[in-house]
Amino acid sequence: MQVLHVCSEIFPLLKTGGLADVVGALPAAQIAEGIDTRVLLPGFPDLKKGIADTQVVARLQTFAGYVELHYGQFNGVGIYLIDAPGLYDRPGSPYHDESQFAYTDNYLRFALLGWMGCEIACGLDPYWRPEVVHAHDWHAGLACAYLAARGRPAKSVFTVHNLAYQGLFSAHHLEQIQLPWSFFNMHGLEFYNQISYLKAGLFYADHITAVSPTYAREITLPEFGYGMEDLLRQRQLEGRLTGILNGVDPTIWDPAQDLLLTARYNRDVLDAKVENKRQLQITMGLKIDDKVPVFAVVSRLTRQKGLDLVLEALPGLLEQGGQLVLLGAGDAVLQQGFLAAAAEYPGQVGVQIGYHEAFSHRIMGGADIIMVPSRFEPCGLTQLYGLKYGTLPLVRRTGGLADTVNDSSLENLADGMASGFVFEDSNAWSLLRAIRRAFVLWSRPSLWRYVQRQAMGMDFSWQVAAVAYRDLYQRLL
Repeated sequence: MQVLHVCSEIFPLLKTGGLADVVGALPAAQIAEGIDTRVLLPGFPDLKKGIADTQVVARLQTFAGYVELHYGQFNGVGIYLIDAPGLYDRPGSPYHDESQFAYTDNYLRFALLGWMGCEIACGLDPYWRPEVVHAHDWHAGLACAYLAARGRPAKSVFTVHNLAYQGLFSAHHLEQIQLPWSFFNMHGLEFYNQISYLKAGLFYADHITAVSPTYAREITLPEFGYGMEDLLRQRQLEGRLTGILNGVDPTIWDPAQDLLLTARYNRDVLDAKVENKRQLQITMGLKIDDKVPVFAVVSRLTRQKGLDLVLEALPGLLEQGGQLVLLGAGDAVLQQGFLAAAAEYPGQVGVQIGYHEAFSHRIMGGADIIMVPSRFEPCGLTQLYGLKYGTLPLVRRTGGLADTVNDSSLENLADGMASGFVFEDSNAWSLLRAIRRAFVLWSRPSLWRYVQRQAMGMDFSWQVAAVAYRDLYQRLL
């Protein structure tokens, strides 16, 4: 079975969010399951630098100008790069310039990505042709539309990583990107008089997946559907919407092997975690004390992530004797709020604005509780890393958080299922009650250890997801 992933970023070469982690791990897991898997990416500078040894597969004139398709290998996975320097060779992120303004020609840059995915399915590479094209998020959504326009030369799967980003562009571009005008209607890629690249994926894909079972249900509701809920409910009724949980890459996230930690540990030998905590407290200017629980946040600072609630609940957390460590960047008001808290509570609150992959590992290894109080969360990887590192997740019951963390209720403790702390309502009072429950468990060290071991024993390997996707592809074929 040949499968082509079409996407815009891949860990560790280029990452703006969880999408890159998925694409960095899933193809390799699929290859291990016997699927002949390759990845198609735009030729962004970091990707060309990281996959330097490539050969030219095709040279062609396209609606976006002259393009070369290159092929190389990265971490044992075959990678196609679209070499179009005029479109992709720019500073800033893949999506916007250094002033955070979206590139005005994003409609063209990502239409080309989808179009090239379709061309490969039509035989652009004479030596390899996918039976399934698996497109990820709005950047790749047009791949499904182009395949439909070309008579479906391959089956298509579209994965929603975050429905909030919809890839909206003016309808007058339709002719330039070579899609038929008949596609521009409600039963197509039209969305409030614009083209939605996300909707193209949702409407034209043979099957849609979301990155967790709960998120797959949530996006059929107005609260989470961003105007796409009716279409998604229709897909659900047709049996064409599935939730498949993301995994964790054990070559990157494993406390027993993680060289970024001061001390390595596993679920049988947890004592070394204390040394990581001490180093974290020193680094963040906190009072060194292994008797107080360290709560951590590693996140983009946005309201979606519920971090305004953490600021609101912070005095209550500190009054009970806890400490807070935060690593993240984003919303200016939230950044200022956390920096002010660090100034107001020296020795109790440590804040680092920005994102550093290595430091996120040290926080995961040293903290006691990782907080993910999101208003919505398609899958969430942070809580999975927390489980793996025995850093108990404190989460809101939504999306993938609901699917991966079991509250330390008396019943779950008795049944050996407890793995963290879960709260229901998106408000500071509900969050504070979960924090209180964390302190109660913390006051019983042997019970805390028991829950840590439960958490670390849970299986969220990519192999599980790879098998689920293989079964889905086989049903489609």
